[in-house]
Amino acid sequence: MPAERVGRDETVRSVDRALSVLQVIAAEGAAGVSDIAEATGTHKSTVFRLLATLEARGMVEQNHERGQYTLGYGVVQLARAATRRHDLSLLSRPVCELLADTVGETVNISIHDGTGVVTLDQHIGPAAVTTVDWVGTRAPLHASAAGKVFLAFAGDGEPTARGRLERFTDQTITRQGALRAELAEVRRLGHAASLEEQEDGLIAVAAPVRELGGGVVAAVVVSGPTFRLTEDTRPDVVKHLVAAAAEISYRNGLPKPG
Repeated sequence: MPAERVGRDETVRSVDRALSVLQVIAAEGAAGVSDIAEATGTHKSTVFRLLATLEARGMVEQNHERGQYTLGYGVVQLARAATRRHDLSLLSRPVCELLADTVGETVNISIHDGTGVVTLDQHIGPAAVTTVDWVGTRAPLHASAAGKVFLAFAGDGEPTARGRLERFTDQTITRQGALRAELAEVRRLGHAASLEEQEDGLIAVAAPVRELGGGVVAAVVVSGPTFRLTEDTRPDVVKHLVAAAAEISYRNGLPKPG
């Protein structure tokens, strides 16, 4: 077996063992090295190394008097992030359901996730002929309507997608200068569009969802085929979309104007 393949397999095993260690501690509340080694079927020396790494990353904490480990604050941070996503999906659901019924198209809630966007929740409108389950799928920042929302309203002063802009269709923006101009227009209008840039025949429009401090935490997306989301029909869809995104933002803590 090639050395590179062996290294990858060992890395995967280490990750699996580390997760097993966390699961044992979570189940027991606190556990010592011997208990963890026995529960996971892992040698004590390996458990020591895993615990040292997890402790350095804040995932576990050691009680030196008792020689036991408990879950650390790093796990709490991960749990809070997952809870926020779940809460956002729940609080946006009635608004998105109404939006889907009103515009007749598919409505998604998407979040920024590293180099792309991920769909958290989806609602199918009555006009949708085929049902595509977008939940859990990733989309590129520069080619998706939701991605453009996050790039345009980035809080780090760097509203561009880094690296090469991959082409997905003939309409995909692949030049940084053109993308910057597009994002400036998104900021001016308050919403974004992907006009067959991610997938041929698919149009999507998106608006930002904000939190208490005004930062963008999600995007509401309406998508449908080109023959329905035309230049004539899109303005009305965008009007309802922007209103829905504002309502979700208020429910998420953003103060209402006035």
